[in-house]
Amino acid sequence: MNNSALHGLCPTPFYQESFFPSTGGFIDGRYCETITTPQGKVSCCLPCPLASWTYGDDLINKTQAAGWIGVAILPLCIFLLVSYAVLPAKLTNRHYLSICFTLGICCIEIAFIIPLGINPQQCHNQITPNDMYSDIACAFTGSLLLFGGWVAVTWSFIRTLAFHLQVCWEVMLGTKFMWGAFVFGWGIPIIGLTVMLCLTGVSYRFGGTCHINVHNSNRVYWAPVVAFAAAALVLQLGTMLYCIHVYVKSIFDKNPTTNSSGLPSYSSSVRTMTARQAYRRIRRVIQLQWRSITLNLIIIGNVIFFAVVFIKMDNKLAVTPANVELTLPWVGCLVATEGDKQKCFSKLEGVIPNQATLLAVIVLLSLVGFWNFILFARPSMFLGWSDLFRTKYTRPNEFVSADARRTPDSRAYEMLDSSGAPPFKTPEPVIRSPSPARTSGARSPDTDSYGREARYVSPTMSFSSPRPPSASQGHGREWDPQATFAPGHPRDGSQ
Repeated sequence: MNNSALHGLCPTPFYQESFFPSTGGFIDGRYCETITTPQGKVSCCLPCPLASWTYGDDLINKTQAAGWIGVAILPLCIFLLVSYAVLPAKLTNRHYLSICFTLGICCIEIAFIIPLGINPQQCHNQITPNDMYSDIACAFTGSLLLFGGWVAVTWSFIRTLAFHLQVCWEVMLGTKFMWGAFVFGWGIPIIGLTVMLCLTGVSYRFGGTCHINVHNSNRVYWAPVVAFAAAALVLQLGTMLYCIHVYVKSIFDKNPTTNSSGLPSYSSSVRTMTARQAYRRIRRVIQLQWRSITLNLIIIGNVIFFAVVFIKMDNKLAVTPANVELTLPWVGCLVATEGDKQKCFSKLEGVIPNQATLLAVIVLLSLVGFWNFILFARPSMFLGWSDLFRTKYTRPNEFVSADARRTPDSRAYEMLDSSGAPPFKTPEPVIRSPSPARTSGARSPDTDSYGREARYVSPTMSFSSPRPPSASQGHGREWDPQATFAPGHPRDGSQ
């Protein structure tokens, strides 16, 4: 059946729903309305994809910008993860909070990159979009995107909670908090994704990346995500207010305190520290954690902005009597112009978010990894990689034997200086057969062990010269017992 026949009793550009099967694809993703005709009531549906009728045909090409941004940012995230794994901790300041958050960002970036390579089919037929059951790419992109969002929000909350406990309650985070963070930070996203896929699912709504469906999306996904973001925001604001309170209190503190250290002594409790000491401690913590604070505020702000935009769009696109009444001018324009969508975009102003807002949401979501790299990529990482490559692929500067390259005999070698000229050559040993004279011990005192005459050469900067042995140093020197405090006669009385 050709497209003109599929219109049936419906006006152009709508298709008659009864001509299409009720299985395959995301049936609830059809945008259909029931109209009354002389032949009776009939359900008419807009062609798929719906986003091209509400935002224009160029929306798909514009949403690919998020994918190309992901192509540029994903290597940066991988660089951070590899640096955390290879380089020493003193160069990267790695922490499990930063590592887990970066893994969540990688999931988001991959979800935007996949559509660039496979160019997925968004529609199952003329009026039905594909979902996670009819298209495997949709299942992967939607799951990675929503799971990455869950991970980013959850670990932002954990990071904010850790900062709050350290500053406001002076709690030293240890192993128990770390394992609790792992269970909470990965357990909540896994449970949330499972519930979301079972109760709501994902489908193609705009662009090549699947997003959560309208049905039950507020209760299953957006409400919990916004709740975690709001809790993190409250903790962050509460912590900052406490810091301001301590700062103001330290200004009016007149108690004497040491200027060298703000930490309390072991003899006193942490609770009894002065306001100035508390301010110094909090200032040091903020100096170490300002990157985390900044990134948390960026994530929380983005999540709240995303939720507001998507919730508003989902509520307006749901087929309800109130929404049908709001979209009647737009539907009437499409019928009057026989599907000229360009002339009817103005009828949707104020009904759904405009194209610029929707694109801003997608681009900001893909830029989260960029802010993560800017804040946590330290200059010491690049110096560490430079030192690592230099030590691995550069030969050490050491002396090399020139003779060893020509002959395996290691006894004859020549040392080279920096200019390449041999300053001296090691004398070769002379091996002689034993003679009666050498065996009896007769040897000239003026010859060395190599059979050459050993002559003394006075050094250039030496101010001394060899002297002949004096009479006091000769073999005929008599022994004076008094000079050595030795007894002059034997102790046992013998002569």
